[in-house]
Amino acid sequence: MKKIITVLVLLPFLVSCDDLITPAEENIRSIDAMYNEPSYAQGILANAYILLPYSASSNTDVATDDAVSNNNDNTFLKMASGGTWASNNDPLTQWATSRHAIQYINLFLERTDSVNWAQDAVIKEGFKERFRGEAYALRALFMYNLLRAHGGWTSDGQLLGVPILTSAEDANSDFNIARNTFKDCMDSLLADANRAVELLPSEYADLNNDADIPARYKAKGITNVTDYNRLYGATMGGRITGRVAEAIRAQATLLAASPAFSAGSSYTYKQAADYAAKVIDDIGGIGGMAANGFTWYTNTTEIANLASGANPKEIIWRGGTSENNDLETDNFPPTLYGKGRVNPTQNLVDAFPMVNGYPITDQRSGYDDTDPYYGRDPRLTAYVVYDGSTQGPSSSVITTGTYGTITDDQLNRESGYSTRTGYYLRKLLRSDCNPYSMYNVKQKHYTSYIRATEMFLDYAEAANEAFGPTGMGGHAYSAYDVIKAIRKRAGVGTDNGDAYLESIKGDQSKMRELIRNERRLELCFENFRFWDLRRWKVSIEKLTETARGMQITENADGSLKYTPIDVEARKYEDYMYYGPIPYEETQKWSNLQQNAGWTR
Repeated sequence: MKKIITVLVLLPFLVSCDDLITPAEENIRSIDAMYNEPSYAQGILANAYILLPYSASSNTDVATDDAVSNNNDNTFLKMASGGTWASNNDPLTQWATSRHAIQYINLFLERTDSVNWAQDAVIKEGFKERFRGEAYALRALFMYNLLRAHGGWTSDGQLLGVPILTSAEDANSDFNIARNTFKDCMDSLLADANRAVELLPSEYADLNNDADIPARYKAKGITNVTDYNRLYGATMGGRITGRVAEAIRAQATLLAASPAFSAGSSYTYKQAADYAAKVIDDIGGIGGMAANGFTWYTNTTEIANLASGANPKEIIWRGGTSENNDLETDNFPPTLYGKGRVNPTQNLVDAFPMVNGYPITDQRSGYDDTDPYYGRDPRLTAYVVYDGSTQGPSSSVITTGTYGTITDDQLNRESGYSTRTGYYLRKLLRSDCNPYSMYNVKQKHYTSYIRATEMFLDYAEAANEAFGPTGMGGHAYSAYDVIKAIRKRAGVGTDNGDAYLESIKGDQSKMRELIRNERRLELCFENFRFWDLRRWKVSIEKLTETARGMQITENADGSLKYTPIDVEARKYEDYMYYGPIPYEETQKWSNLQQNAGWTR
């Protein structure tokens, strides 16, 4: 898919054989050339795919209570600890990228009906509908990212989104237009997502028999598998699908229903729960939860056997696979020839419960602060490298404590190459990579765009608020059911029937706290925490919570002493629950109103 998109993006800039002999004016082809060249037309839409807003790295996490960076030049470190976040210095901005993508999408939508997609009338109509569906889904996605990064309350009490653009801009357009309300933007987003769901297949897959063709496509005249597979077969894998559009709809509605936005959006947790449940039902309900979903990034056999465009059970949408060791080079400890860039915090480590399911602050947990990593939630070992655990192709023991003779991996808050917190990142990395230049072993990786686990957690959060912990709201499962399944999959509470969960399942407030914590653990280092804290409108004290670490020294008797330490203060102001509109845009366009609190 990646190679196809790259070629398609380049096509609009290539010239025909005739142009080589008689160049077109200024050697630039008109966009109207797409009408008779389907590949050229696809190149317009492919530009939106190229601008997809996903990252393989833990970027925003180092600006939260979950992690810090040991790179003093890290943009997000400066933003969180140095007070550099401003409307003219916004590393989170989606303004230019997402609006560029929407411009390409609108150009495509205005012309796609006139493109000669195929000679056969039925096939031509099928391509036209599918491409329109992709464009609508992509426009919904980019609107979601704009709202998350730039939606907010103004000083006069309005909850605004961004200007809604449903037609392509040109030199004669009026660019000085006001922001639409957040609700209007959500309405537009959902209209696009709903259109996409109607036009797109749930997934792209080859069929073997004419009888397997869904009725809605038979009604359109697609009656043989050759034609169906040409339009919706496995070769289209990697493109946006109806199921992805459903997931985007669920993500956006949860954002709008959250405390930071609900008062001005008119969207509810019930709507968010219903949309998330639709995705969950499509993948088989709770029974469809992937048993190995919480280690999706290192399920080596599964990754090795991935067919082009195919998704593992845990993944709703993903990027392509590539063979590299980039994440390992950045994040392995120094003794494994890594830079140790992302350092999990003590704050996050403390959030992992004991294996019996009780939080470490609960007297029933059995937590021992003189042996803090014993008997913990298995996800702690899966996601974090702590003192005495192993990492790398040879399962090397990593010593982060300030004792012993191997000092490279030890806690050093100032060095810029070892851990500042006493922890190294394990999640997202593959232990069978080796960055050492003598070996330079690379393995397949892929970027997860949307995971099924996110949809389960979206539902649990919304259902708890809408129906209570055990209410189902007409669905086949409750928030309690989902959280029980997620914890059981991780190996938490399996020996005692998850007694802690059972003790709080009648308390909506305590269930809310647990759901948020499970979301923190399951989605850590995947760029969720920064946005979650803000949409939940947590207290400013929580938003500015100091990132902490663990210093481990050796006592005279050889035992270890564990001392929590402060590592990095957070400098956020009370208006920073919402991101800014870019300063240069507000200076150019007088009708573009800034969110409250942001000046420069």
